[in-house]
Amino acid sequence: MISTAIRRARVGSGSELVAAVLLALGFPCALIAALIPSFWGFVAAAAVTYVADWYLHQRGSYLVNRLNKIKFGLPMHFLVRQLLLVLLLSRLNLADQTLFYLAVGGFLLTFGLQAPHGALATLIRLRRTMPVVTRNVDLHGLKIPDAPPRVLLNRSAEKMLHLDVPAVAGVLAATQMDTDVLAYIGISVTIGLALLYTAALFRYMRPSRLVPNAAKVLKGVDTWLREYRPTAVLYFSGSKESAYQVKMWIEAMEQLEARPLIILRERYIVPQLGETSVPVICVPGGIHLMNMDLSTVRVALYPANVGKNIHILRVPTMKHVFIGHGDSDKMASVNPFSKVYDEVWTAGRAGRDRYALADVGVREEDIVEVGRPQLAPIKTWTGTPKNPIPTILYAPTWEGWDDNPGNTSLLLAGENIVKGLLNAERPVRVIYKPHPFTGTRSARAKAVHTRIMAMVDKATAERAAEPRWAKETAAAQADQATARATLARIDARLAELSKPGRAGGDESEVSRVSLADPQRLAEIKQLRAEWNEAYWRSFGWWEHKTVTGTQPHLYDCFNESDGMVSDISSVVSDFIASGKPYAVTDSGAVGAEEFRRQNTAVRAAVVLSNSAEELGELLDAVADPAADVLADARRELKRYLLGPDEPTSIEQFNAAVAALAARAEARNTGPGQQLVEVSMDDAAEDAAEEAAAGEAGAAVASLDSSAAR
Repeated sequence: MISTAIRRARVGSGSELVAAVLLALGFPCALIAALIPSFWGFVAAAAVTYVADWYLHQRGSYLVNRLNKIKFGLPMHFLVRQLLLVLLLSRLNLADQTLFYLAVGGFLLTFGLQAPHGALATLIRLRRTMPVVTRNVDLHGLKIPDAPPRVLLNRSAEKMLHLDVPAVAGVLAATQMDTDVLAYIGISVTIGLALLYTAALFRYMRPSRLVPNAAKVLKGVDTWLREYRPTAVLYFSGSKESAYQVKMWIEAMEQLEARPLIILRERYIVPQLGETSVPVICVPGGIHLMNMDLSTVRVALYPANVGKNIHILRVPTMKHVFIGHGDSDKMASVNPFSKVYDEVWTAGRAGRDRYALADVGVREEDIVEVGRPQLAPIKTWTGTPKNPIPTILYAPTWEGWDDNPGNTSLLLAGENIVKGLLNAERPVRVIYKPHPFTGTRSARAKAVHTRIMAMVDKATAERAAEPRWAKETAAAQADQATARATLARIDARLAELSKPGRAGGDESEVSRVSLADPQRLAEIKQLRAEWNEAYWRSFGWWEHKTVTGTQPHLYDCFNESDGMVSDISSVVSDFIASGKPYAVTDSGAVGAEEFRRQNTAVRAAVVLSNSAEELGELLDAVADPAADVLADARRELKRYLLGPDEPTSIEQFNAAVAALAARAEARNTGPGQQLVEVSMDDAAEDAAEEAAAGEAGAAVASLDSSAAR
C-alpha cells in the first residue's frame, strides 16, 4: 500500500511521502487555526509547512515540479503563509493596530525585493553561460573569470524566500509580547538580509565578472581548433540515459593514432563522460556547430542515429561512419538510416551479413569489419568457476519503445529465471544487473524489476542465516571491512581528482580549467582498477547482488561471473568475447529452432523458454566442462560476430580510420574539390534554415530505438 502511495504521489521515498502529506495537511490546518483563532495551532501548522517545504526541495522531489505545474510552487507557499498570518492578526482583533499594517507592509516589501533579486540571479546565470562547454580545450585566451560563490546562486530563489522567517517570527512574537518592537526587528532583519543578498549578486554583473560574449568564445574555440587540427571526430547527441552509448567509445578514441575530438550536443552529457585525455566540445546550438571550423576533420564517427546528426553529415570534406553502440540482432542494428553514411563499421562478418539479409540499402562495399575495441577488458574464461560456487549474471535488456514481448525477458520470464537460479539444486551466486532504461517506459517492467530486487535481497538474507554461509561470513569479515574502507578511501580520492579547479566552479569556469593532466588521468585509471577489485571483495563470493548504476561496469560483472542469462541485445554479443556459457530467453516464444535461425548470437546459447525450465543446461555447462556441449560453437561464433583476435580490434579500428581519412583527403584534393567548396559556400548561406530543421528532427525519438542493448 505504501509503495503504491509513493508511486501515485510521484515521490521517491517514504520520507518524501510523509513530507508531502504534512505539506498537504499543514496549510488547511494553518487556515483553520487562523480562523478559530488559535495562535499556537497556527505556529505549529506553519512550522510543519516550512519544514516539509524545505525537505522536499532539498531532496529534489518530483512532487515539487508537479506543484509548480499547477501554479502552487514555492513562492505561492510563502505568500499563502503570510496571508494566513495576516488573517490570524485580523481574527486576533489586531486589524486596526500598527502591527497589522506593519506586517502587511513588511511582507509586500519582502516580496517586492524578489523581483530584482530573481532578475539578477537569472542574468548572471545567462551571462555566465557560454555557447559551448569544453574539456581539454585550452581557452586561456578568453580570460574566463571565476564563478560567483556557489552559496549565492545555488537555490537562490528558495533562499531569498526563506528570508521571511525573521519577519514572520517577529510578528508572531509581537502578538504575544504586546509590543511592536519585535515585529520591527524581525521585518528589518528580513529586509536587510534581502537587500544584502541582492547587493552581493549585483557585484557579479560587472563586465570583469562575466564570461566573454558568444562571438568571442566561438572565435576562441575556432582558434584552438586551427592549432589542434583534429582529424577524427566522435559525434554524439542523446538523452541523459543514453550517455553510455558515447562513453563506450572514449577509450578507443584515446588510443587513436589520429588527432581525436569528441563533439557533443547536450550539456548534461558532459559531466557523465568521466575523465579522458580526448578534447571535448559540447555545442548545443546547431548554427554554432555548422559555423565551427572543422576543416581539418576527415572522419566523423556516429554511435547513434539521431536527428541532430544532420548538422555534421552536411559537411562534404569529411567521411561519415556509423559505428553504433553495440552489435546485436535487434532491428536497430540494421536501421535503414545507416545508408546516409559513407561507411558502416561492424564488429565481424555477422554485421555484414545482417545488413545483406535486411536489404535496407547499405551496400556491401560500404561495410567495414573493425572488431569491438571496447571489449579488451573482458577476460577469457578458464573453463572452471572462479569461486567454490558458480556466479550467474542475469542482465536483461529494457522493455523498448513498443510492447513486443520479445524485447525483454523481464516481463514474462524474469522472475522465473531468478527463482530458478536462487533455488538451483547446486547453489549458485546471482548477480542481477538490469539495463539502465528498465522501467522508464513500462510501469509493469518497473514493478517486475522491483520484485526481482526484493527476491535477491531476501535470498541474500536467507543465505546469510544458513550455518555454512554464516561460517564463511565470519571468516571473511576482516577482509570485507578492509575492502569497504578501501572503497571509501578511493571514492574520496576520485571525487577530489574528478573535480578540476576550485570547489563551486560553474560550467564556464570548469571549461577553463579542465585540461588533460597525464599524471592525474593515470592515477584515476589506477584507482578505478583498485576500486573494482575492492568492490568484489567487500562482500562474499556466495552473496547474491543487485548491481545498478555505472559502477561496477557491465564488463566487470562479466569477469566476475561464470555464465550469463540475457536477451537479444549487444550484451550477448559482448559476453561471447569471454567464451563463457550463456543463455538467451526466447521471450517471444517463437521456438528454439526458429529463435536460433533469426538471431545469430543465439547459435551457441542455451535457449530458455519463459518458464526458464532449461536453466539446468546452463548450470551444468558452467559447473562441468564435460557437459559444456556448446564450447566449440561459442568459439566459432565469437570469430563470426566479433572478428579475429589478430590483429587486435584497436589495430583494426585505427587502420580503418586511417584508410578512410586518406580517402577523404584524396577526394578533397582531387578534381571535385572546387565543387565541394561551392557546395560548402551554398550550405553556409542557409545554415540557419538547416539548423532549425535539424533541431526539430532531434525532438523526434532516436531513429535507432535508442539502445541496442
